[in-house]
Amino acid sequence: MTFPRSAPLALCAAALAAVLGVLGLSSAAHADDAPSDAVSWSVSPADGTGEDGRVSIQHELDPGESVEEHIIVRNLGAGDVVFSLSAADGFYTEAGRFDMLPSDKESTDSGSWITIPEEIEIAAGGSAVVAFTITVPENAEPGDHAAGVAASVLSIKKDDSGATGVGVESRVGIKVLTRVAGELAPAFAVQNVRGDYRLNPNPFEAGGLTVTFDVQNTGNARMDAAGTLAIAGQEISFPAEGERPQVLLPGESRSFTVQVADVWPLFLLAGDLTVAPTAASLDGEQLSVEAATTSLSVWAMPWPQLLLLAGVALLVLALLWNRIRSRRRVDELISKAVERGREEALDESRRERVTG
Repeated sequence: MTFPRSAPLALCAAALAAVLGVLGLSSAAHADDAPSDAVSWSVSPADGTGEDGRVSIQHELDPGESVEEHIIVRNLGAGDVVFSLSAADGFYTEAGRFDMLPSDKESTDSGSWITIPEEIEIAAGGSAVVAFTITVPENAEPGDHAAGVAASVLSIKKDDSGATGVGVESRVGIKVLTRVAGELAPAFAVQNVRGDYRLNPNPFEAGGLTVTFDVQNTGNARMDAAGTLAIAGQEISFPAEGERPQVLLPGESRSFTVQVADVWPLFLLAGDLTVAPTAASLDGEQLSVEAATTSLSVWAMPWPQLLLLAGVALLVLALLWNRIRSRRRVDELISKAVERGREEALDESRRERVTG
């Protein structure tokens, strides 16, 4: 597993002990992007003689039980290197990658259960198997506890003035998962469900919908969060095909965003969000986790369509008004013509009586 280079932390040269380290995760860990081009190394799970093919270390232990484990550290660079060794509590990032607490943070969980030598010197091109011990406290809570063990190198860089040192700690390590024996109770909570409809200004095209929510692991077993959103006649699955599964360790919470395209504004959109995480034993056996469905409603006012209808209505009213005005004008002209005709007829009748 790979823990890539940590983010640098500006320090005074006398305060390098506070340097932070950040780690990421993949198989066959190595640090080709280490702070110095001459330093490159890898860390892998091992038995007492060498690499054993695992990508992480996992054990189910009783409270009070101990187990000895091993890692193999390989110096892939051109010079001898003294590597610092450490263990710390682990967690998953929002991007779904495994990480462990930086160097200046104190571990309070399984990272503190690991006893490992502080450092080891390895010659160029050489390797060393390092033994460490995992000891579960008597009062440890049943369930999953994650940590990481790493080999690190510290480099110092100066700024342009040469007065301030920048310490960069790069760590390469592996995940160590300890499942404390006892009753496993996978559970979760769905929180902060929110919907946001995005209007399309073109009244002849549909808009889009964004649904965000949080899933918190309230049980004692790690789980992969997954589910579906059914709304506006569509059913969207998360994570999407090809996306990295979102792993939640006990106590962790993760934010999710589901995008729904081609949604017409129908005043009020109603739907159901179903979250159905999966959990498993260390040997891969599925654990029962009951799905949860949350109803949601999102206002989707069809303002462009309403404006269009209002414009059409105004146009129709204007045409009707013009037609009514034209009809009134015609009626008025006809009325005037009839009145004029009557007056002319009356005048003619008067003239006839006078001449007669």
